[in-house]
Amino acid sequence: MAAKFQALLAPLALALSLTGCATLVAHAAGDGAGEHAPDYPEARSYHVSPDPMGEVDAALARASVEDTRLLLVMGANWCHDSRALAGWLGTERFAALLDDHYELVFVNIGLPQTGDGHNFDIAQRFGIKDLPGTPNLLVVTPEGLLVNPDTATTWRDAASRSEDAIYAELVELAHRPAGMVQPVEGIEIAE
Repeated sequence: MAAKFQALLAPLALALSLTGCATLVAHAAGDGAGEHAPDYPEARSYHVSPDPMGEVDAALARASVEDTRLLLVMGANWCHDSRALAGWLGTERFAALLDDHYELVFVNIGLPQTGDGHNFDIAQRFGIKDLPGTPNLLVVTPEGLLVNPDTATTWRDAASRSEDAIYAELVELAHRPAGMVQPVEGIEIAE
């Protein structure tokens, strides 16, 4: 029975490995021995919205009034890295940082690697051509300028990042001037 289950998961494992969520398959295929709760909090914050672009626009308007930035997290509830990042953002430690510096919006992007992806126009609006996996974390000024084009699509390992590393990066991004880009090989940014 376990071998049959493993064979059924093989195509899914390949697809998920391409997006950075391969350990989801490892946990699903486990026999229960040695399994334990993740070392990070989890939240399922990526709900399908009837107007995700409207939510982004409203957050940008609030950011303009509050002198904060949009923290746009694009992911999916099926992805453990997306759930981990949402979980950390929902903790008490991150609450003051988010309140002081960000307007947080979660956007569901579905399962892009199977053709069931959506809301890519939101990322494209801020200059990101492609979302290679989940999650993605975009920090945007109230004027609509992407602060972190160099790291926006590099969060596919969020479940492996430490709480301190995530917190430190969000502190840095809250203060980084827009346009201060450090290119990362393999990341495509729209011209």
